[in-house]
Amino acid sequence: MPAPPRSKKPNLRVERALQRDGYRLLAGMDEVGRGALAGPVTVGVVVIDESCRSAPQGVRDSKLLPPHVRESMVPRIRRWSLAHAVGHASPAEIDEIGIIAALRLAGRRAIASLDVVPDLVILDGNHDWLTAPDEVGLLAFAAEEVHTPPVTTMIKADLTCSSVASASVLAKVARDRIMVDLAPEHPAYAWELNKGYSAPEHLDALREHGPCDLHRRSWRLPGTMTDDGGAVAGLADAEVAPELVSASVAPRTDHHEDGAVNA
Repeated sequence: MPAPPRSKKPNLRVERALQRDGYRLLAGMDEVGRGALAGPVTVGVVVIDESCRSAPQGVRDSKLLPPHVRESMVPRIRRWSLAHAVGHASPAEIDEIGIIAALRLAGRRAIASLDVVPDLVILDGNHDWLTAPDEVGLLAFAAEEVHTPPVTTMIKADLTCSSVASASVLAKVARDRIMVDLAPEHPAYAWELNKGYSAPEHLDALREHGPCDLHRRSWRLPGTMTDDGGAVAGLADAEVAPELVSASVAPRTDHHEDGAVNA
């Protein structure tokens, strides 16, 4: 993997070096929602080839952009990229298989929704959560077998690689829209403000009302644990919201994220 260039904004230097090494179709991938208490975990993927010139001006890691700027970036990123998609894994799936496997599931759903097969995926961070270990039959949750392309990881790729930064923006905008749309159904938690993360108003509502069916109930949420660490009686298992199960795909046209402790 080429060393990350020193730059104050993302560019295509890493992608071009990888293309010279023979990886013509490159997919930048990033996730949002890993540390949220409610809602899905979401993975964005943006595919480019040699014909894709410099990314739209202003593209950055989504956590560095205000919401209105992220929104304005989406149509430009879609026009710029060769292909793009967003995949989700629901809170119930996170509870059942764990957050890392849920990230893998969301990422594979995104890849399955592409109309091209990337030669290589650039993944932000130092851990390849996309490639499934041989012993994990993760695709029991998916409609069909998905071939996972080779993966290379890169620390701070969302700050360095235009393709990864663009994927971060698509994922963040898609997930934020889901949480804002769901907020009126569960007004106590103020998801339109906190997007399901551990903001004070969200934590206060959990302590007062307990979790709803869109919370990650395998986590140590306020309102679900007694003083001695046991589970509060009477919390029934929730059904998964159908709109959070399948991939949300944007067909080709024309993270501040607080942490949470996983129990």
